[in-house]
Amino acid sequence: KDEVMKIMPVQKQTSAGQRTRFKAFVVVGDENGHLGLGVKCAKEVATAIRGAIIAAKLAMVPIRRGYWGNKIGKVHTVPTKVHGKCGSVAVRLIPAPKGAGIVAAMAPKKILKMAGIEDVYTCSTGTTKTMGNFIKATFEAAKNTYTFLTPELWKETRFTKAPYQEYTDFLGVKN
Repeated sequence: KDEVMKIMPVQKQTSAGQRTRFKAFVVVGDENGHLGLGVKCAKEVATAIRGAIIAAKLAMVPIRRGYWGNKIGKVHTVPTKVHGKCGSVAVRLIPAPKGAGIVAAMAPKKILKMAGIEDVYTCSTGTTKTMGNFIKATFEAAKNTYTFLTPELWKETRFTKAPYQEYTDFLGVKN
């Protein structure tokens, strides 16, 4: 499932005036822990959207989900507090209890819904009016769910004996 988040005209000043192109932000998600963000600029809107969808599909990342409180039922929220930043916009995702819903502005709500997160509190600072940065910051925060190492992701350690402990019988023999 994909969603066009924003289409904005961008201009470059040339000797003959301005050259206008269109920048498209597209989010792709399966609502089951996978999310992709694509940004593309093109002369025509349709071309920009098509390119952004391809870019989003190529930039798919896994989104880790967890529980708030007891591990009952299926995963529904973010596992820990995570944050993402782009430009002046900083977005923080905070785990929420079941039934809380996605407490966020419209843009992050759409993104987090596509990631398969059902309950989350959000906190954002900076100029969230710049939609491009707001979208990128939310995507980075969601992406950071897998960068946080928690005990269930630890590798099982195999303890080896210290050399003195291992060869104690050999070392204890008098020649």
